[in-house]
Amino acid sequence: MATVTRHIRASRSDVFRALIRPETYPEWLVGCREIRDVDDTWPEVGSSFHHRVGLIGPVTIPDSTSVLEIETDRKLSLEVRARPFVKAKATFTLEDEGHDDGQEVTQITLHEVPLGALASLKPLLDPILAGRNIASLNALVAFLNTPRAARSPDRAEAAKSFEN
Repeated sequence: MATVTRHIRASRSDVFRALIRPETYPEWLVGCREIRDVDDTWPEVGSSFHHRVGLIGPVTIPDSTSVLEIETDRKLSLEVRARPFVKAKATFTLEDEGHDDGQEVTQITLHEVPLGALASLKPLLDPILAGRNIASLNALVAFLNTPRAARSPDRAEAAKSFEN
């Protein structure tokens, strides 16, 4: 299982807000190069954002990521794609871990599992996915410590109504 965990001195809502803002993904998700479009209904279940995934050097491919499940400030499950071969389910789970010097601490867990044709290669892919996801969570923590992370578009407020 490609499961990685990281702790950050930030509230669950601050972390969740970054996760549901597709425009932040190129800032912290390894391989995500640019966001091309976001469905008007994002982050409702079934909605998508469309992105470019980096391969080697300047080579990128267009694809999309869709919401499978959302539980405000607690969980976000996404179907991620990088065609023609990659399809996976990535689930972010957020848990309170108390306080550190008066600041909230959140545990971020990212669990990713390959789907479709790559599912049978899971044992070989797990170490690669885990390495990439460690780097992504480290970058997410760094991003959340920047002023850019504090910006909160209307999408973040709208997500509060999508409890599952």
